[in-house]
Amino acid sequence: MTTGRSLEFGIFDHLDRNDLPLADYYEERLKVIEAFDRAGFYAYHVAEHHFTPLGLAPSPSVFLSAIAQRTRQLRFGTFVYALPLHHPLRMIEELCMLDQISGGRLEIGFGRGSVPYEISYYGQDAEQRQQIYAERLELILKAFGSKTFTWKGQYDSFDNVPFEIEPLQKPHPPLWYGAHSPDSAERAARKGLNIVNNDMPAVTRATMARYREVWREVQGAAAPLPKMGMVRFIVVAESDNAALAIARRAYLRWRSSFLHLHDRHGTTPNSTLNAPSFDALAAQGQGVAGSPETVAAFLKPQLADSGANYVVGQMAFGDLTLAEMLQSVELFGSRVMPALRAA
Repeated sequence: MTTGRSLEFGIFDHLDRNDLPLADYYEERLKVIEAFDRAGFYAYHVAEHHFTPLGLAPSPSVFLSAIAQRTRQLRFGTFVYALPLHHPLRMIEELCMLDQISGGRLEIGFGRGSVPYEISYYGQDAEQRQQIYAERLELILKAFGSKTFTWKGQYDSFDNVPFEIEPLQKPHPPLWYGAHSPDSAERAARKGLNIVNNDMPAVTRATMARYREVWREVQGAAAPLPKMGMVRFIVVAESDNAALAIARRAYLRWRSSFLHLHDRHGTTPNSTLNAPSFDALAAQGQGVAGSPETVAAFLKPQLADSGANYVVGQMAFGDLTLAEMLQSVELFGSRVMPALRAA
Protein backbone atom coordinates (compact mmCIF):
# COMPACT_ATOMS: atom_id res chain seq x y z
CA MET A 1 0.00 0.00 0.00
CA THR A 2 1.33 3.44 -0.86
CA THR A 3 1.23 5.96 1.94
CA GLY A 4 1.92 9.20 0.14
CA ARG A 5 5.07 9.74 2.20
CA SER A 6 8.41 7.96 2.20
CA LEU A 7 9.10 5.68 5.13
CA GLU A 8 10.81 7.36 8.08
CA PHE A 9 11.91 6.26 11.52
CA GLY A 10 11.56 7.71 14.99
CA ILE A 11 12.09 6.89 18.65
CA PHE A 12 9.69 6.83 21.59
CA ASP A 13 11.21 6.92 25.08
CA HIS A 14 9.56 6.80 28.49
CA LEU A 15 12.94 7.65 30.01
CA ASP A 16 12.24 4.95 32.58
CA ARG A 17 14.55 4.20 35.50
CA ASN A 18 17.48 1.83 35.77
CA ASP A 19 20.08 1.49 38.55
CA LEU A 20 22.49 4.24 37.46
CA PRO A 21 22.92 7.42 39.52
CA LEU A 22 20.63 10.01 37.97
CA ALA A 23 23.41 12.23 36.61
CA ASP A 24 24.98 9.22 34.86
CA TYR A 25 21.57 8.06 33.68
CA TYR A 26 20.78 11.33 31.89
CA GLU A 27 24.26 11.50 30.36
CA GLU A 28 24.00 7.96 29.00
CA ARG A 29 20.60 8.66 27.48
CA LEU A 30 21.93 11.79 25.79
CA LYS A 31 24.74 9.69 24.30
CA VAL A 32 22.16 7.27 22.90
CA ILE A 33 20.18 10.20 21.49
CA GLU A 34 23.34 11.43 19.77
CA ALA A 35 23.49 7.95 18.19
CA PHE A 36 19.88 8.34 16.98
CA ASP A 37 20.99 11.58 15.34
CA ARG A 38 23.94 9.91 13.61
CA ALA A 39 21.84 6.94 12.47
CA GLY A 40 19.37 9.12 10.58
CA PHE A 41 16.25 8.86 12.71
CA TYR A 42 13.67 11.55 11.97
CA ALA A 43 12.67 12.41 15.55
CA TYR A 44 12.92 11.48 19.21
CA HIS A 45 9.69 11.62 21.24
CA VAL A 46 9.77 11.55 25.05
CA ALA A 47 6.91 10.86 27.46
CA GLU A 48 5.93 13.01 30.42
CA HIS A 49 5.33 11.20 33.70
CA HIS A 50 5.47 12.21 37.37
CA PHE A 51 6.29 10.51 40.68
CA THR A 52 7.07 7.19 39.04
CA PRO A 53 10.14 5.32 37.75
CA LEU A 54 8.27 4.99 34.45
CA GLY A 55 9.35 8.49 33.43
CA LEU A 56 12.30 10.60 34.52
CA ALA A 57 11.44 13.60 32.34
CA PRO A 58 8.79 15.27 34.52
CA SER A 59 9.82 18.51 32.80
CA PRO A 60 10.12 17.42 29.16
CA SER A 61 11.18 20.90 28.03
CA VAL A 62 14.29 20.77 30.23
CA PHE A 63 15.39 17.46 28.73
CA LEU A 64 14.52 18.53 25.19
CA SER A 65 16.62 21.68 25.55
CA ALA A 66 19.64 19.46 26.27
CA ILE A 67 18.84 17.39 23.17
CA ALA A 68 18.73 20.58 21.11
CA GLN A 69 22.36 21.26 22.04
CA ARG A 70 23.62 17.66 21.63
CA THR A 71 22.16 16.93 18.17
CA ARG A 72 22.21 18.54 14.73
CA GLN A 73 19.57 16.94 12.49
CA LEU A 74 17.33 14.98 14.84
CA ARG A 75 13.93 16.50 15.47
CA PHE A 76 12.44 16.04 18.92
CA GLY A 77 9.33 16.53 21.01
CA THR A 78 6.81 14.92 23.32
CA PHE A 79 4.43 11.99 23.38
CA VAL A 80 2.93 13.96 25.20
CA TYR A 81 2.86 17.12 27.25
CA ALA A 82 0.13 16.49 29.87
CA LEU A 83 -1.76 19.76 29.44
CA PRO A 84 -3.71 19.64 32.74
CA LEU A 85 -0.33 20.08 34.51
CA HIS A 86 0.92 23.01 32.40
CA HIS A 87 -0.15 26.62 32.56
CA PRO A 88 -1.00 27.29 28.91
CA LEU A 89 0.78 30.64 28.66
CA ARG A 90 3.96 29.17 30.14
CA MET A 91 3.57 26.21 27.77
CA ILE A 92 3.43 28.48 24.72
CA GLU A 93 6.51 30.42 25.81
CA GLU A 94 8.52 27.23 26.43
CA LEU A 95 7.56 25.78 23.06
CA CYS A 96 8.58 28.95 21.26
CA MET A 97 11.95 28.90 23.05
CA LEU A 98 12.57 25.25 22.17
CA ASP A 99 11.68 25.77 18.54
CA GLN A 100 13.95 28.79 18.25
CA ILE A 101 17.02 27.38 20.03
CA SER A 102 16.83 24.14 18.00
CA GLY A 103 16.59 25.85 14.64
CA GLY A 104 13.00 24.72 14.13
CA ARG A 105 13.31 21.04 15.05
CA LEU A 106 10.45 20.80 17.55
CA GLU A 107 7.53 18.35 17.22
CA ILE A 108 4.69 18.60 19.74
CA GLY A 109 2.32 16.03 21.19
CA PHE A 110 -0.34 17.14 23.64
CA GLY A 111 -2.54 14.92 25.80
CA ARG A 112 -4.58 14.65 28.95
CA GLY A 113 -2.08 12.54 30.94
CA SER A 114 -2.46 8.78 30.73
CA VAL A 115 -2.15 7.94 34.45
CA PRO A 116 -4.80 9.65 36.63
CA TYR A 117 -2.78 9.25 39.84
CA GLU A 118 -0.07 11.56 38.48
CA ILE A 119 -2.67 14.28 37.92
CA SER A 120 -4.20 13.75 41.36
CA TYR A 121 -0.84 14.13 43.11
CA TYR A 122 -0.78 17.71 41.82
CA GLY A 123 -4.11 18.39 43.50
CA GLN A 124 -5.97 18.37 40.19
CA ASP A 125 -9.25 16.57 39.52
CA ALA A 126 -8.14 13.71 37.30
CA GLU A 127 -11.72 13.19 36.15
CA GLN A 128 -11.58 16.61 34.49
CA ARG A 129 -8.32 16.05 32.63
CA GLN A 130 -9.91 15.30 29.23
CA GLN A 131 -11.94 18.53 29.31
CA ILE A 132 -8.95 20.58 30.48
CA TYR A 133 -6.78 19.09 27.75
CA ALA A 134 -9.34 19.83 25.04
CA GLU A 135 -9.77 23.47 26.11
CA ARG A 136 -6.05 24.14 26.50
CA LEU A 137 -5.23 22.57 23.15
CA GLU A 138 -7.69 24.91 21.43
CA LEU A 139 -6.28 27.84 23.41
CA ILE A 140 -2.65 27.09 22.53
CA LEU A 141 -3.33 26.64 18.83
CA LYS A 142 -5.16 29.95 18.68
CA ALA A 143 -2.44 31.73 20.65
CA PHE A 144 0.50 30.66 18.45
CA GLY A 145 1.63 33.64 16.40
CA SER A 146 -0.53 36.13 18.30
CA LYS A 147 0.84 39.49 19.37
CA THR A 148 -1.82 39.82 22.04
CA PHE A 149 -4.20 37.16 23.25
CA THR A 150 -7.52 37.07 25.09
CA TRP A 151 -9.29 33.92 26.21
CA LYS A 152 -12.38 33.28 28.30
CA GLY A 153 -12.82 29.60 29.06
CA GLN A 154 -14.02 27.24 31.74
CA TYR A 155 -10.53 26.53 33.07
CA ASP A 156 -8.43 29.51 31.95
CA SER A 157 -9.13 33.18 31.33
CA PHE A 158 -6.69 35.85 30.10
CA ASP A 159 -7.19 39.39 28.90
CA ASN A 160 -5.02 41.13 26.32
CA VAL A 161 -1.80 39.21 27.12
CA PRO A 162 1.17 40.50 25.07
CA PHE A 163 3.54 37.95 23.47
CA GLU A 164 7.18 38.83 22.84
CA ILE A 165 8.14 35.39 21.56
CA GLU A 166 7.04 33.20 18.66
CA PRO A 167 7.92 29.79 17.19
CA LEU A 168 10.40 29.54 14.34
CA GLN A 169 8.15 27.10 12.44
CA LYS A 170 5.00 28.75 11.15
CA PRO A 171 2.23 28.75 12.09
CA HIS A 172 3.54 26.35 14.75
CA PRO A 173 5.63 23.16 15.05
CA PRO A 174 4.09 19.91 13.75
CA LEU A 175 1.45 18.44 16.04
CA TRP A 176 0.93 14.82 17.09
CA TYR A 177 -2.00 12.85 18.47
CA GLY A 178 -2.13 9.39 20.01
CA ALA A 179 -4.86 7.66 18.00
CA HIS A 180 -5.99 4.35 19.48
CA SER A 181 -9.27 3.75 17.63
CA PRO A 182 -10.96 4.62 14.33
CA ASP A 183 -12.95 7.35 16.09
CA SER A 184 -9.84 9.07 17.47
CA ALA A 185 -8.14 8.68 14.08
CA GLU A 186 -11.06 10.51 12.46
CA ARG A 187 -10.70 13.43 14.89
CA ALA A 188 -6.97 13.65 14.18
CA ALA A 189 -7.44 13.51 10.41
CA ARG A 190 -9.99 16.32 10.46
CA LYS A 191 -7.50 18.49 12.38
CA GLY A 192 -4.56 17.55 10.15
CA LEU A 193 -2.51 16.04 12.97
CA ASN A 194 0.22 13.43 12.68
CA ILE A 195 -0.76 10.27 14.54
CA VAL A 196 0.98 7.53 16.49
CA ASN A 197 -0.36 4.16 17.62
CA ASN A 198 1.22 1.56 19.93
CA ASP A 199 -1.60 -1.00 19.97
CA MET A 200 -1.79 -4.54 18.64
CA PRO A 201 -1.60 -4.85 14.83
CA ALA A 202 -5.35 -5.25 14.22
CA VAL A 203 -6.08 -2.01 16.08
CA THR A 204 -3.22 -0.25 14.31
CA ARG A 205 -4.62 -1.36 10.94
CA ALA A 206 -8.17 -0.20 11.67
CA THR A 207 -7.01 3.10 13.13
CA MET A 208 -4.80 4.00 10.20
CA ALA A 209 -7.34 2.87 7.63
CA ARG A 210 -9.90 5.26 9.08
CA TYR A 211 -7.33 8.04 9.26
CA ARG A 212 -6.51 7.70 5.54
CA GLU A 213 -10.17 7.54 4.61
CA VAL A 214 -11.09 10.73 6.47
CA TRP A 215 -7.90 12.53 5.43
CA ARG A 216 -8.76 12.02 1.77
CA GLU A 217 -12.36 13.13 2.34
CA VAL A 218 -11.18 16.34 4.00
CA GLN A 219 -7.95 17.13 2.14
CA GLY A 220 -8.45 15.44 -1.23
CA ALA A 221 -6.82 12.37 -2.75
CA ALA A 222 -3.76 14.30 -3.97
CA ALA A 223 -2.84 15.74 -0.57
CA PRO A 224 0.24 14.00 0.94
CA LEU A 225 -0.53 12.14 4.14
CA PRO A 226 0.94 13.29 7.46
CA LYS A 227 3.02 10.85 9.47
CA MET A 228 1.20 7.76 10.69
CA GLY A 229 3.43 6.20 13.31
CA MET A 230 3.52 2.62 14.58
CA VAL A 231 5.33 2.19 17.93
CA ARG A 232 7.06 -1.12 18.70
CA PHE A 233 9.61 -2.27 21.30
CA ILE A 234 12.78 -3.09 19.32
CA VAL A 235 16.08 -4.69 20.31
CA VAL A 236 18.65 -5.60 17.64
CA ALA A 237 21.77 -7.70 18.14
CA GLU A 238 23.94 -9.84 15.90
CA SER A 239 21.89 -12.97 16.67
CA ASP A 240 18.30 -13.71 17.66
CA ASN A 241 19.37 -15.44 20.87
CA ALA A 242 21.52 -12.52 21.99
CA ALA A 243 18.79 -9.96 21.28
CA LEU A 244 16.10 -12.01 23.01
CA ALA A 245 18.19 -12.45 26.14
CA ILE A 246 18.65 -8.69 26.34
CA ALA A 247 15.02 -7.86 25.62
CA ARG A 248 13.60 -10.40 28.06
CA ARG A 249 15.63 -8.93 30.90
CA ALA A 250 15.07 -5.26 30.06
CA TYR A 251 11.33 -5.59 29.41
CA LEU A 252 10.68 -6.95 32.90
CA ARG A 253 12.43 -3.92 34.40
CA TRP A 254 10.37 -1.60 32.19
CA ARG A 255 7.15 -3.43 33.11
CA SER A 256 7.93 -3.02 36.80
CA SER A 257 8.14 0.74 36.28
CA PHE A 258 5.01 0.70 34.09
CA LEU A 259 3.04 -0.95 36.90
CA HIS A 260 4.57 1.07 39.75
CA LEU A 261 1.74 3.54 40.44
CA HIS A 262 -0.95 0.99 39.66
CA ASP A 263 0.56 -1.43 42.16
CA ARG A 264 0.69 1.37 44.72
CA HIS A 265 -3.03 1.99 44.24
CA GLY A 266 -4.11 -1.62 43.80
CA THR A 267 -5.22 -1.31 40.17
CA THR A 268 -4.26 -2.82 36.83
CA PRO A 269 -3.64 -0.70 33.71
CA ASN A 270 -5.97 -1.35 30.81
CA SER A 271 -3.15 -1.76 28.32
CA THR A 272 -1.97 -4.58 26.08
CA LEU A 273 1.59 -3.38 26.78
CA ASN A 274 1.22 -4.98 30.21
CA ALA A 275 2.32 -8.37 28.92
CA PRO A 276 3.79 -10.92 31.35
CA SER A 277 6.99 -11.27 29.32
CA PHE A 278 8.76 -9.92 26.26
CA ASP A 279 7.89 -13.15 24.43
CA ALA A 280 4.19 -12.50 25.10
CA LEU A 281 4.54 -8.91 23.92
CA ALA A 282 6.23 -10.11 20.73
CA ALA A 283 3.58 -12.79 20.17
CA GLN A 284 0.87 -10.12 20.14
CA GLY A 285 2.84 -8.05 17.64
CA GLN A 286 4.05 -5.19 19.82
CA GLY A 287 7.74 -5.96 20.14
CA VAL A 288 10.61 -7.66 18.37
CA ALA A 289 14.11 -8.72 19.37
CA GLY A 290 16.50 -10.35 16.97
CA SER A 291 19.08 -10.00 14.27
CA PRO A 292 18.63 -7.19 11.73
CA GLU A 293 17.06 -9.70 9.34
CA THR A 294 14.60 -10.94 11.97
CA VAL A 295 13.61 -7.42 12.97
CA ALA A 296 13.05 -6.38 9.35
CA ALA A 297 11.01 -9.53 8.70
CA PHE A 298 8.81 -8.73 11.73
CA LEU A 299 8.18 -5.11 10.71
CA LYS A 300 7.67 -5.52 6.94
CA PRO A 301 4.26 -7.24 7.07
CA GLN A 302 3.01 -4.88 9.78
CA LEU A 303 3.94 -1.90 7.63
CA ALA A 304 2.24 -3.41 4.59
CA ASP A 305 -0.85 -4.32 6.61
CA SER A 306 -1.26 -1.00 8.42
CA GLY A 307 -0.06 1.46 5.80
CA ALA A 308 2.06 3.17 8.47
CA ASN A 309 4.74 5.45 7.06
CA TYR A 310 6.63 6.05 10.31
CA VAL A 311 8.25 3.28 12.36
CA VAL A 312 8.72 4.44 15.96
CA GLY A 313 11.05 2.20 17.94
CA GLN A 314 11.07 1.97 21.71
CA MET A 315 14.78 1.10 21.78
CA ALA A 316 15.84 2.51 25.17
CA PHE A 317 13.98 0.88 28.04
CA GLY A 318 14.39 -1.00 31.29
CA ASP A 319 17.95 -1.84 32.26
CA LEU A 320 19.44 -1.88 28.77
CA THR A 321 23.12 -0.95 29.04
CA LEU A 322 24.70 1.82 27.01
CA ALA A 323 26.59 -0.75 24.94
CA GLU A 324 23.40 -2.74 24.25
CA MET A 325 21.49 0.36 23.18
CA LEU A 326 24.30 1.67 20.96
CA GLN A 327 24.66 -1.73 19.26
CA SER A 328 20.91 -1.88 18.66
CA VAL A 329 20.82 1.62 17.18
CA GLU A 330 23.80 0.99 14.91
CA LEU A 331 22.43 -2.29 13.56
CA PHE A 332 18.96 -0.85 13.07
CA GLY A 333 20.31 2.20 11.23
CA SER A 334 22.77 0.36 9.02
CA ARG A 335 20.79 -2.80 8.20
CA VAL A 336 17.11 -2.62 9.19
CA MET A 337 16.30 0.87 7.86
CA PRO A 338 17.66 0.14 4.35
CA ALA A 339 15.84 -3.20 4.20
CA LEU A 340 12.50 -1.66 5.15
CA ARG A 341 12.90 1.26 2.77
CA ALA A 342 13.77 -1.13 -0.06
CA ALA A 343 10.62 -3.14 0.67
